[in-house]
Amino acid sequence: MSPQIFAHRGASGIYAEHTRAAFLQALADGADGVECDVHLTRDEQLVCIHDPTLERTSNGSGDVADHTLAQLRELDFSSWKGVPVPAEYGGPRNQLLTLADLLRLLRSAGRSIALAIELKHPSPFGLRLEAELVAFLLDEGWDPESSTLGNLTISFMSFNPDSMHQLGEIAPAHALCQLVADVEPDEVREALSFGSITSGAVVNLMRRAIDEGEALIDAHTVGMAGPGVAYVRAHQDIVRRWVSEGVRVRVWTVNTQEEAELVAGLGVQEITTDYPAEMRSFFAISSGG
Repeated sequence: MSPQIFAHRGASGIYAEHTRAAFLQALADGADGVECDVHLTRDEQLVCIHDPTLERTSNGSGDVADHTLAQLRELDFSSWKGVPVPAEYGGPRNQLLTLADLLRLLRSAGRSIALAIELKHPSPFGLRLEAELVAFLLDEGWDPESSTLGNLTISFMSFNPDSMHQLGEIAPAHALCQLVADVEPDEVREALSFGSITSGAVVNLMRRAIDEGEALIDAHTVGMAGPGVAYVRAHQDIVRRWVSEGVRVRVWTVNTQEEAELVAGLGVQEITTDYPAEMRSFFAISSGG
């Protein structure tokens, strides 16, 4: 059986990550679900941005948490990719999405969609990020028992075990995904564009997640494991065990045929990818569909 395909920050291999265009393209590509990251703005609005800072993915600067939503709306979040945004996808000045914007987009898809929300830590708001997210979803009509909202099935992801514990007070275990990864400090700094102090905090958090996160998975406190491809390659025995024990495994970020073959061979049930159309075609061909 082919794994469920999540578009990683939308179809981010084609359009700038987390933009309206990327998520609309993901739906057009037939993705089973989409993955997004959330931060809180200064006025405590949930926005779909990966980094805690603005430099990498916009023409702005500074911390997301130091800007209001209105200020972020004035920035360009798409031009850095170097790909023109079609008018039908909103044009270049209409690409930043709040979580509310993304919900509206997905709820109008006309089909069932899985939504994976990653809560980014460390956050200047601490675990208020989780509290604000839950309050927002409840106001939208989210049913905690089934973790559904209309046509959406919602799951929550974090490297932070404390996040999983807090969300587990209201969300079911099957909707919780503990992210795990082997950590190289230099790679974290480069990938997340943090300064040395903040990146050091992330490294410590992720190292802690290796032990505490694996323990949460092994105890079935959470129903899903979210390893990166490099982790899967280095710890195939652990991934096989998780699958055999009924843990749902969601691997990020699967972008090549070699990676797809690796996870398929291990029985992984879900993947996130920057290229949902390509992965969908690969799995259809490999399964004879």
